[in-house]
Amino acid sequence: MKNDSAPLPTLLPADAPVFLRACFRQPVEHTPIWLMRQAGRYLPDYRAVRAKADFLTMCHTPELSAEVTLQPVNLLGVDAAILFSDLLIPLEAMGATVKFPEGGPEITDAVEQASDVHKLRTPPAIETLGYTAEAVKLIVAGLPAHVPLIGFAGAPFTLASYLIEGGGSKNYQKTKAFLYQHPAEAEILFDKLVTMVADFLNMQIDAGCKAVQIFDSWAGALDPEDYERWGTRYTRRLVQAVRRPGVPVIVFAKGTGTYFDRVAASGADVLGVDWTLPLNVARTHVGPDFALQGNMDPIRLLGPFEQVRATADRILDAAGSAGHIFNLGHGLVPQTPPDHVKRLVDHVHESSAARHRAGG
Repeated sequence: MKNDSAPLPTLLPADAPVFLRACFRQPVEHTPIWLMRQAGRYLPDYRAVRAKADFLTMCHTPELSAEVTLQPVNLLGVDAAILFSDLLIPLEAMGATVKFPEGGPEITDAVEQASDVHKLRTPPAIETLGYTAEAVKLIVAGLPAHVPLIGFAGAPFTLASYLIEGGGSKNYQKTKAFLYQHPAEAEILFDKLVTMVADFLNMQIDAGCKAVQIFDSWAGALDPEDYERWGTRYTRRLVQAVRRPGVPVIVFAKGTGTYFDRVAASGADVLGVDWTLPLNVARTHVGPDFALQGNMDPIRLLGPFEQVRATADRILDAAGSAGHIFNLGHGLVPQTPPDHVKRLVDHVHESSAARHRAGG
């Protein structure tokens, strides 16, 4: 099928990084792979850095952010790096207080009532979040030429949920009630989030990121109609605000398999897929004009590697020969054996290379 929101075709040089070529559905010698939370607590090297500094300090300190971003590139041989930071970082610039205790993030001075929306600021990202730009520059300087850096930020709905809930949630009752009871203030809130996040992502691109990913981690809490209003509508504005030639935009809206066509309406170059939607089925929903990214269940990596290998092959078969970036359906968990991650990267490279040589 042809999607009216499909991105415009982009042609990169044949020697461009394999990750970027796959994002634009160009021929590749193997399927590129990177993994969400590939810099994280499953790695002893990460834990060694984390022992010296708390999580927020690591996000705020360019040298530490750069160090842990580069770790999986050197250890695993992934085809892209992703900036070490957190979705909630821009909320600090808007006036919220963000903390990361062991039980999960806590956000205060945020949106407890409708009038609080008007207190949130949208200062220039370079003035308030410049340490992220400095981290990007350090990372780019330390990366091999064939490994691009992915910048990222949260989608408006997910960030709004954190602001309204004050942290994570099981059913997002407060957030959805706010949307239904205060739609005018919700629109102001989402407008401010688009302004802040777009500036934050553009700052990352200016500093050297070669792609950006927009995480809508809690999109699956919405029904299709609400996702269209509070997800697609604003994510599409974000995509348009950061669109640049040769810089792919990835949208990962977790839990949206039953209305995946509405995610495609964002106009992103690459659509992230979680493990609940087979890639061949995702392809039938959106047609050939988008690259797909995904979609192994990260918990699979806790099982025997023979099962991991079989799952990876099944995913590669389902992806077919169209643009595909191998990834997980969510982030790596701390209990993941590092050896399994390394072996997965190697297997995807080897197995996909054979498929591409065979033309399948």
